[in-house]
Amino acid sequence: MSGFGLAGPPPAAKIPGWTHVRTGKVRDLYSNDKSEILLVASDRVSAFDWVMPTVIPNKGAVLTQLSLFWFELLEDIIPNHIISVDVPAVVEDRAVIVQPLQMFDIECVARGYLTGSGWSEYQSNSAVCGNSLPSGLLDGSKLPTTIFTPATKAAVGDHDINIDFETTVQSIGADDAIALKDLTTRLYNTAADFAQERGIILADTKFEFGRNAKGEIILGDEALTPDSSRFWELSTWSPGGAQASFDKQFLRDYLVSSGWDRNSPPPEIPEEIVEKTSLRYEEAFYRLTGSKF
Repeated sequence: MSGFGLAGPPPAAKIPGWTHVRTGKVRDLYSNDKSEILLVASDRVSAFDWVMPTVIPNKGAVLTQLSLFWFELLEDIIPNHIISVDVPAVVEDRAVIVQPLQMFDIECVARGYLTGSGWSEYQSNSAVCGNSLPSGLLDGSKLPTTIFTPATKAAVGDHDINIDFETTVQSIGADDAIALKDLTTRLYNTAADFAQERGIILADTKFEFGRNAKGEIILGDEALTPDSSRFWELSTWSPGGAQASFDKQFLRDYLVSSGWDRNSPPPEIPEEIVEKTSLRYEEAFYRLTGSKF
């Protein structure tokens, strides 16, 4: 089963001076003769490990510009992979030039609230990825402290699998596991405090790290976007069910209600859902950065 459906991944655009390397769920990667990477965020959107056949207008630009905002805000905690934003005109605003990294083979997830797969696991064993939690929590409850809940990186079309810290140690070694846990928690806590001042709850988020040519740990991929995070409306937050959100949960909810079985290629997304999803991404950008997209 391919996450791109029966048609396979979309053809990558040809960009003078750059050679196409790989197409992921959302991003296209190119390289040049200086071993730099051109990271292009498309308007594709994924849900339930599938790439939807319908794009979300301006999504790629929102992801890129919001990531740049966070990278700058958080650079005192960890350097990031950005080399330049001077990109070819055909991908202006939606691409960055970055340094190549040897990526760690785990996704680093921080949770400050209980929801999603964490809520599902908690209901069965009162823990999430080996982190024991108090009884009586609800879907949407604030956790007593931020928890680190890493996951394996799945190929396109496969499912990421949540793992505990001991499995992370076995995968990447104790020193790196400890370092990534610390970085993930610090980044999340800093960003969550910042977002809360702007009326947004950062419920959880995913970071990806790698080593550069000097062996330093670097923050890569994207940071704190509606694709990699759950953003909730602070003023209406009420544990016990779904929260008003500024991320693709709105799209997930539509897909659940549509009757799609998740085992066959996903349906086209209605125009109304596309528009409302796009507006949520742009509202997140505005609320967090203070700038209209």
